[in-house]
Amino acid sequence: KSFSEKNKFEYAGAAGGFIDKFGYPFCRGRILEKIEEDTNQYNDEREIFWATGACLFIRADCYRLLNGFDEDFFAHMEEIDLCWRLKNRGYKIMYSPNSFVYHVGGGTLNKSNPKKTFLNFRNNLIIICKNHPPKYFLLKLFIRMILDGIAGLKFLFSGEIKDFFAVIKAHLSFYKTLKTTFNKRNELKRHIKNYTQSAVYIHSIIADFYLRGKKIFSDIDSEKRFL
Repeated sequence: KSFSEKNKFEYAGAAGGFIDKFGYPFCRGRILEKIEEDTNQYNDEREIFWATGACLFIRADCYRLLNGFDEDFFAHMEEIDLCWRLKNRGYKIMYSPNSFVYHVGGGTLNKSNPKKTFLNFRNNLIIICKNHPPKYFLLKLFIRMILDGIAGLKFLFSGEIKDFFAVIKAHLSFYKTLKTTFNKRNELKRHIKNYTQSAVYIHSIIADFYLRGKKIFSDIDSEKRFL
């Protein structure tokens, strides 16, 4: 929950994280920029796709098995990568409503810093490249390139010029590290028997938010679109 507004969920994780079919992360209690007030609507124990690094417990043997966080990320989404790797090994990520963590947020980079935009876009592409199942992998990656381009243009036309260039820099950095990322993907693939499908949202959260007007998690959860 938010340290500054304790009646609301916190942006970085809220009441448990999920991803959509294109690899975009979102949360119960926070979809894109829409943050919900906590009215006990998510007080259930439930499997999720990822847990925020600000509020995460993991067994030491699991952490060591996967060599912990990917240090190449520096910051942002490294916990999603770790959770995806765990799930691909057959583990579950669970949400518990029985404790509260109040998160200040923005300790490394504040929301307005374009480097935050850079890391979010670059690291999200790396996560997909490392962990997505082989089926439709290249198609999904191509679609993400297009969607990221649209997001970059939205920044440009909104006057957020630094964020526009941050998206471009994120893609250039991703292409530069593509060989290393594919090496990681191939190494991870050696230990995966069945790629995870659980807690994946089978629709596009971007289309839901902007085109269908689905702004809160309960709007999409009722449609039974999670695997």
